[in-house]
This record gives sequence, structure tokens and C-alpha cells, in this order.
Amino acid sequence: MQHAQTKTEEPAEPIVYVVDDDEAMREALLDLFMVTQKRVTAFSNGPEFLETADIRAPGCLVLDFNMPGGTGLDLQEHLSLAGSRLPVIFLTGHADVPTSVKAMKAGAMDFITKPFADHDLLEAVERAIKLDAERRKVEAERDRIRALADTLSPREQEVMFAVVSGLMNKQVAYQFGISEMTVKLHRMSVMRKMQSRSLADLVRKTEQLRRN
Repeated sequence: MQHAQTKTEEPAEPIVYVVDDDEAMREALLDLFMVTQKRVTAFSNGPEFLETADIRAPGCLVLDFNMPGGTGLDLQEHLSLAGSRLPVIFLTGHADVPTSVKAMKAGAMDFITKPFADHDLLEAVERAIKLDAERRKVEAERDRIRALADTLSPREQEVMFAVVSGLMNKQVAYQFGISEMTVKLHRMSVMRKMQSRSLADLVRKTEQLRRN
């Protein structure tokens, strides 16, 4: 059964998702996060979480490692295949080094052994939410730059990448068989469309494009 705070929350507010088959643990975690003013929703198993939760929402996932019908690693792998980058914090009653290493290599944010101190889990959740927010900010900036680049004509894109590689206008003109004046006009158009006031800013934006 799904549990959630009853007050209305802003859609962009981070959500702490809890997935644990132990009802007592779920209730304890719900109480902990609600007392600390976190938006929280809990599920008893992975399939229920996948069916109901918005895995694209900002926040993090507090996940029991050992559950009937599929381990936490199984759910983590499913999220990864679905393209979700929701930070995962594993909880387990019997951790071992190989298991912990496997979880961390798969992208887990943290691995906490039960019983745990409340402040340790809360700190891990804060780190996860901060990481998620930073990732989303970077991704939003990349999307914005990609949208700007999509407004360029094919020739403007060629000129842009030539200019940021360090070529002078006359070198760009020679490379593409066009006049230097045409290069200057394309360059001005590129700067305007990419919303760049300096070559340094244009270089930064093209580096973002190449990382995508």
C-alpha cells in the first residue's frame, strides 16, 4: 500500500522514495522523513514502486537490499535500463564487502547497514538529493545549449566548430571555400543564436555539446 504526506506539495519538490518489504521499517522511515519535512512515499516491493512512482521525479530512493521477489540490485538495474538516474541508498541487515562493492559499482549512492543512526541516513539522503539536483541542473543546461545549436544552419554549425577549434576567419574561409566576409557574417549569426557574448563562452557551450 502506498503511503504519502497528505499536504499538497510543489511538483518540483524532491521526493524520498522508500522501498522496503518490512512494514515496521517502512512506517519508521515514513515517520523519520515526515518529521524532518521531507516529501516521502513508501512501497512494499519493487514492482509496486515501478508501477506507481514517477522515476523521473527529483529526489532519491531508499531501497532495502534483500526483498522477496527480487533484490534491491534487481530494481536498481531495472531503473538504470529505464534511463533513470535517481540516486539509490541501499539499506541492508547483513552487508558483506562483495555485495556492497557490487551495489556501488552499479551506481548506488550509499550502502547503510541496519540498525543505523537516523542522522546517518538523513545525511545520506541530503547528499543524494543534492547530487540529483546538481545533475538535473547540468542536464537542463545541456538541453538548453542543444536547443540553441539546433537553430543553426549546417554551415553555421561548421563555422562554429571551426572557430572554436582556434582557426582564424581567413583559415575558415579557405577550408570551406567561402569569402572571409561570409565567415564573419556566419560567426556573428552563431554568436547571436548561441547567446554568447564571448568566444570563451561559445567554446564552453560547444564543449557541452560534444559531451552529449
